[in-house]
Amino acid sequence: MTRTPAPAEIGDVVRFDVSAGIASVTLNRPQSRNAINGAVTRALAWIVSEVDANPDIAVAVLASATPGMFCAGADLAEIARGGGADLVHPRNGFGGFVRAHRSKPWIAAVDGAAMGGGFELALACEMIVASDRAQFGLPEVKRGLMAMAGGAIRLPRRLPRALAIEALLTGDPIAADLAAAHGLVNRVVDSSALEETAMALAGRIARNAPLALRESLQLARAADGADDAALWQANDAAMMRVATSADAREGPLAFMEKREPRWSGT
Repeated sequence: MTRTPAPAEIGDVVRFDVSAGIASVTLNRPQSRNAINGAVTRALAWIVSEVDANPDIAVAVLASATPGMFCAGADLAEIARGGGADLVHPRNGFGGFVRAHRSKPWIAAVDGAAMGGGFELALACEMIVASDRAQFGLPEVKRGLMAMAGGAIRLPRRLPRALAIEALLTGDPIAADLAAAHGLVNRVVDSSALEETAMALAGRIARNAPLALRESLQLARAADGADDAALWQANDAAMMRVATSADAREGPLAFMEKREPRWSGT
């Protein structure tokens, strides 16, 4: 994958740091409740590509620099100024993220409100760690709109159908405890422990073999829609790629030698 220079928005509206195999992606528009505008969209689109292309990154954590606010969704002020098209990336969709083809896992660390497009960003991630004051909502129907950035597609896959339809048709928010009870989020913790918990989960993932991570994630995603015959075929093909890899030899060898494995990703 071709790697391109970082756009000017990196480090401003979105912070991006890499350490120990983890990419930290932090929304940073506190004056706008982290609403998604064109600048955030361009930044996230670049970050998605960089995460996938960078062999030193195993997993990404999407968070907010603003305590008590994850993301308010689309920037209505920018839309009112005629900039609505800038919020939709031609390849990755809303926010440069929700329709992106990604080979590595993302964790959303949600503190406070994730509303509209903000919730849809979190739903596009593979895992969600939430604070106990997190709320998740798709209030578009209250404004004569609908959740068009994946919410109406992904929420019924993540919650029991009746609860998902209730949330979509009332526009009412889902509290963190209800989200946890039905498997929408992986963890609910005190807000003071949110970053530590999300990074710890990411660290447990980053320690594992890159090829095995990629193949496992791809197969798990396919399980949403494919039939058993297609899934077993994909499973067998993935098994051959993993079983014949250098990492498949390194893992058992490291175990026998009582040392940490040195993954090559091949």
